[in-house]
Amino acid sequence: MNTRAIIKILLSTLLFLFTASGYAQENKPDQAKYVGGQKCVQCHQSEYRDWQGSHHDQAMQDATPETILGDFNNAHFDYFGVESEFYRMDGQFFVKTDGPDGQLTEYPIAYAFGVYPLQQYLIKFPGGRLQALNIVWDTRSEEEGGQRWYHLYPDEPIKHDDELHWTGLNQNWNFMCADCHSTNLQKNYNSNTDSYDTTWSEIDVSCEACHGPASEHVHWAEAEAKGTAASYHWGEHKGFSLAFDERKGVAWSMNLETGIAKRSEPRTTQKELETCAACHSRRSTAHPNAKPGQPFGDNFHLSLLREPLYHVDGQVDGEVYVYGSFLQSKMYQAGVTCSDCHNPHSLELKADGDQVCAQCHSPAKFAQKSHHMHEPESEGASCVSCHMPEKNFMGVDARNDHSFRVPRPDLSVSLGVPNTCSACHDDQDASWAADKLEQHFGKPEQDHYAWALAAGQSGIPQGEPLLSRLIMDKTQPEIVRATAVTLMPQYLSQESAQLLQMVAQSDEPLMGLALASAAEEIPAQYRQVFTVPLLYDDSRVTRGLAAQSMVGLSMERLPARVKEKYEEGLDVFVHSNQFNADRPESLTNLANFYQQQGMRDAAERYYRRAIEMSPYFTPAFINLSELNRQQGDESAVREVLQEGLAKAPQPAVIHHAMGLSYVREKNMPEALKYLKLAAETEGSSARYLYVYAVALNSNGQAPQAIEVLEKGLERYPADTSLLSTLVSIYDRQGNAKMAEYYRQKLTGRN
Repeated sequence: MNTRAIIKILLSTLLFLFTASGYAQENKPDQAKYVGGQKCVQCHQSEYRDWQGSHHDQAMQDATPETILGDFNNAHFDYFGVESEFYRMDGQFFVKTDGPDGQLTEYPIAYAFGVYPLQQYLIKFPGGRLQALNIVWDTRSEEEGGQRWYHLYPDEPIKHDDELHWTGLNQNWNFMCADCHSTNLQKNYNSNTDSYDTTWSEIDVSCEACHGPASEHVHWAEAEAKGTAASYHWGEHKGFSLAFDERKGVAWSMNLETGIAKRSEPRTTQKELETCAACHSRRSTAHPNAKPGQPFGDNFHLSLLREPLYHVDGQVDGEVYVYGSFLQSKMYQAGVTCSDCHNPHSLELKADGDQVCAQCHSPAKFAQKSHHMHEPESEGASCVSCHMPEKNFMGVDARNDHSFRVPRPDLSVSLGVPNTCSACHDDQDASWAADKLEQHFGKPEQDHYAWALAAGQSGIPQGEPLLSRLIMDKTQPEIVRATAVTLMPQYLSQESAQLLQMVAQSDEPLMGLALASAAEEIPAQYRQVFTVPLLYDDSRVTRGLAAQSMVGLSMERLPARVKEKYEEGLDVFVHSNQFNADRPESLTNLANFYQQQGMRDAAERYYRRAIEMSPYFTPAFINLSELNRQQGDESAVREVLQEGLAKAPQPAVIHHAMGLSYVREKNMPEALKYLKLAAETEGSSARYLYVYAVALNSNGQAPQAIEVLEKGLERYPADTSLLSTLVSIYDRQGNAKMAEYYRQKLTGRN
């Protein structure tokens, strides 16, 4: 990296040290400001009435007798022997529960968080922190099983020193929850003092959360009332940066033959969807100050369809908040927006039950037993039962999958994914359901993208052609194809390299994001071919990720303009991680960056800070030990790893690193001891099994190595490293029969 770039990064870091959020705030005189919902209600009374009492209106509230729904009448709740008490005193609400030291401590409730089907409570801690209590109130009716206290982790004791304890990093409101429950939320984390000065314009999700700052619109309205609006250019949206006009003048006309309505003109923008997606998506916030109308990828890094968030067929598994599912749907492809089905102010459906579906799907064709195979008016006859199955999150919050998919129990048989038929007909297996659907509708399509994603996630040789075909198929949802891109680097060949070069120059935002996210898996000597075009991507997040993946690579042969784009991307990457320096992941990213620049002291400071912040975060221990390895100090390597072993809840990765340290010192007895621990951990990766087997074989223990590899294949039957190692060992033993057996498995001929 040249001197100019290093100076730029150092100046950027110094700037961060003197600003609370990591960004110098611009205060342009003509910049639109937030004015508050009470200004809006003067003219928009109908919309305001719809909004009042909505979940957005009650997303976060001061703790008052009107807002607190839980039982604070000296109620008690026992959680694995810790008895918490909820009570009122001097007009305030209190909880007495286990604090960060495990001792029962009295805490006043500061805020009510959410309203239905559960309500959490926020408690103030030093340093401007708000922590979300994980004993929560079930606000459903008694008939539904509600009106009770319950714990978000009911099946395991979360003690005070657990990473999921309510007083810890992962239950911190400022980072985890805040920006989606209040309007114009500014996190304002100060890295120097490890403290927050978090602010908001309005405590809840109010008008400007979706419409953007309204000061210029208010000026327009005042000028309009005076008859002077024409004397100033207010923009096409009357002072707002955008208008939600994607449905204006649009009609849906029913195709009587198919029974499905078609939009009168294509939807050409993402304004409404991306405004909603800012909160209704599984994403990380890479940059602050997101405003409606800005491209989603300027501020947010969307999670793609990878485990454990999604099953290989795209069904919801983890908590993903709708958007990633909706992008897979035929509804999205047809031009449907959120407000086609939901009232954007009240958040209620625009019609009751199946009537909302009937807006575009003719009941004469679909609300019939010939279609849904159930008795009319039964639960199975409902559209959502089959096409929007529910999954519970946070114990009681049933959310519908918005991918609107056709049930595929045949994929349950072959790939182990869930299916809605078996969820209801729990006395029958998936094969029964698959047979029933095939008898009624005929054989399902065999080219479902689940096969390609499953092959890629398993790393089987057939994965490359399957993924390639999926990536090139533009009839498939972009989020699906982007997920396939993240799996392709493991198969890098001449053919796949050409395909990824096309992706790098694509104008599809999720494709670029996917390639930038996976770029570090591409061998360093080839990486720039794919990442240089991404430095010019429209998405700020993608540009930062691309630059991050290029750190440490030679820039000598790159044109001056490309070097400038690289430095701009690095600036984006550094600022993003400085903004999120309240998380160990970002601190470790910065440490990695400084390590790659040869700035060892800075790297070590950031690693240590990450460990201090989160003693459970094993990547910081691993990377700090690698920093010591680069200095040739194996004793320091193991000292760091031993420190991590004392704290890590999942030590396999540290055992593995410890084993490799002893391998480097040729201390094979100790190496094998730790490599075995890593390999035998429940759910251990194929990589750990492979390394342990190679070490055994190198130590003259070929039979034991074969045993490890063959047992590993029971869990990872298509793993190429396990198969190729077995071929190699059997070849050396002269066992041609077994070598050929595994060679055929390796090439997919067995």
